[in-house]
Amino acid sequence: MDHPNVVVLFGATGDLAQRKLLPGLLHLFEAKLMPDVRVIGTSLEEIDRDAFERLARAACEEFGEGDITDDRWREFGSRLRYIPTSHGAQALARLVGECEAELGDPADVRRLHYLSVPPRAARDVIRELGEAGLVDRSRVIMEKPFGTDLASAQALNAEVHAVFDEDQVFRIDHFLGKEAAQNILAFRFANGLFEPIWNRNFIDHVQIDVPETLGLENRIAFYEGTGAFRDMVVTHLMQVLAFMAMEPPTSLEPGPIGEEKLKVFRSMRPLDPTQVVRGQYAGYRDADQVADDSDTETFIALKVEIDNWRWAGVPFYLRTGKKLAEGARIISIAFKEPPLTMFPDGSNAGTAGPDHLTFDLADHSRISLSFYGKRPGPGMKLEKLSMQFATVDTSGRYAVLEAYERLIHDAIRGDRTLFTSAEGVETLWAKSEQMLRATPPVRSYQPGSWGPNAIHQLIAPRAWRLPFERAWRDPNAGGQ
Repeated sequence: MDHPNVVVLFGATGDLAQRKLLPGLLHLFEAKLMPDVRVIGTSLEEIDRDAFERLARAACEEFGEGDITDDRWREFGSRLRYIPTSHGAQALARLVGECEAELGDPADVRRLHYLSVPPRAARDVIRELGEAGLVDRSRVIMEKPFGTDLASAQALNAEVHAVFDEDQVFRIDHFLGKEAAQNILAFRFANGLFEPIWNRNFIDHVQIDVPETLGLENRIAFYEGTGAFRDMVVTHLMQVLAFMAMEPPTSLEPGPIGEEKLKVFRSMRPLDPTQVVRGQYAGYRDADQVADDSDTETFIALKVEIDNWRWAGVPFYLRTGKKLAEGARIISIAFKEPPLTMFPDGSNAGTAGPDHLTFDLADHSRISLSFYGKRPGPGMKLEKLSMQFATVDTSGRYAVLEAYERLIHDAIRGDRTLFTSAEGVETLWAKSEQMLRATPPVRSYQPGSWGPNAIHQLIAPRAWRLPFERAWRDPNAGGQ
């Protein structure tokens, strides 16, 4: 860090702050990635600094790493401050000023405002920061969703840009903060083996699959106005798709990467409502705050097509939903099968589907390449084999940053590589307009299933990769 920092955490007593942000800030501080810092919490809770410190410590004890002893906590805890939002913008400005004075020359201090608040409240916070004079030397992190359609996204961006310049705004997508997501860039562009076959001539289709086993018990009110498409597809899944489909950037700098991602979004065909399956798990409408005729989808699967020379004719299938059979976060690239087989009947050639390259976007990232090989013994019997890599197998496994930690660190440094631009967000909403105007009806599915049966017609004659035909190798098993 070239400068000391004041982090203002809006929504500091909320679930995201307690589960991810406060433990993440502690980790960044202890790793000396953010040494000269003051953290100001602010929220609706009418508590004092000591109460906030106790809340922050309890959050780090429950959701952080290792034991939080008094000695370990003391140095970080002393850097925490708190002010209720009811005290107003000027009181916040005074507290920020006091913290900057503690860190040295105020003109040398940088500010990071993290808006861990609902979208409606984000507008108020942006205006408050403008009124408080806390825009200079500042960067602001905003949580999804970034609007609910093209018009609302444009209106939100206009309000934000009335206070902050675009290069000060960091729209966060924690999927892109994961090691596995960044491994896609390394895998593609650091190796001469894969990029030459990363195109329509060799790849049959791509699946981006993020099923979840959890329901919506604590997020019903949010989801009723959002749904799976707005919550997951326009944000997480499309951003991952851009990493998969983008052309090689001129460098791994924020500008060139952002430009290539935007080209992918521009090349996408408008989403076709006939190529979308929406679902709602049985029992969803029984919950409080849900109308008896609610049309909110808790599941969505769709086909995305990209009209450029690299990907023309290669479908991208996206799927995500709640209360599904498994929880996973995978990208699966299916390669085209050989044009002609010379293997005899009974050899098993082609019976286990095409070769696949799979990225697991879970916290402990993994990569698997599956292919056919000869089974030892007489005759020509084939079986599906795989080569697998996992982060835990590397010497740097202890240096892994959790997704939110990495993105906070990048925002403080001003690195926009893994963040979403206003133009990117608006382009995705523009491509979604046709589908949102003629939204397909929701279909019921049973909790614990893989979604409505119509998903099989969507992908036919292909098949969904999940559930896997084989388990990931256990890194602790040994001898494998």
